[in-house]
Amino acid sequence: MLILVSPAKTLDFDNPAGTNSYSMPTLLDQSEQLIDVCRQLTPTDIASLMKVSDKIAGLNVARFSSWHKEFTPDNAKQAVFAFRGDVYTGLDADTLSEASLQKAQQQLRILSGLYGLLKPLDLMQAYRLEMGTRLVNDRGTNLYQFWGDIITEELNKTIDEQAEDFVVNLASNEYFKAVKPKKLKANLITPVFKDCKNGQYKVISFFAKKARGMMVRYILDNNVTSLEGLTQFDTAGYYYSEKDSTANEPVFLREEQ
Repeated sequence: MLILVSPAKTLDFDNPAGTNSYSMPTLLDQSEQLIDVCRQLTPTDIASLMKVSDKIAGLNVARFSSWHKEFTPDNAKQAVFAFRGDVYTGLDADTLSEASLQKAQQQLRILSGLYGLLKPLDLMQAYRLEMGTRLVNDRGTNLYQFWGDIITEELNKTIDEQAEDFVVNLASNEYFKAVKPKKLKANLITPVFKDCKNGQYKVISFFAKKARGMMVRYILDNNVTSLEGLTQFDTAGYYYSEKDSTANEPVFLREEQ
């Protein structure tokens, strides 16, 4: 079972990672090409392109300028510990055992606008480049055109190597659009999380993001390998609703908090 999640805007490069183990991203040559494009942008360009403040734009100009491909634990950090945000709060990587981290290294993949695809322990340098950014490049006018089939092909390599039956999509729509579902060599499962509010079950972004991270943790902690095992997810009060689900879209509900 291969799991996909999105990255996070919030980064933590101040606190130490929870392990000394690390790996290297496989698509760094592609990342370097994007960095070359980004280095041509002024702070004003970045502020407009990414819709961020002048302060954040300036920070990212500095990040693009200092980025270089020789990653070490001194100038980079393992992705699963560098990203912070709702999904990563739900995952709570800081409390994973070394054995669980190695399991995550096999099963979890993080989609990224700059790095394409990251394993949890892949070193990364700080950046901000969301997948939906309309960054003009040699392959088109946005990052979806830049990555093309590259991310899907990389996923298929892992599917073949590990004989995976399922890809569990816990990424946002923005990031999953970088994957070509029809070309994946495994069954695609996209869980949906709905919370009850004012008597109606709705996808509430904050809760859904955290639930995605909690489902990753549940899969790792319980050695889930099947769709049946996935439907047993019951963290934080969520429960599987068979009547609301389809074969490829299991729905999990939670009562009003």
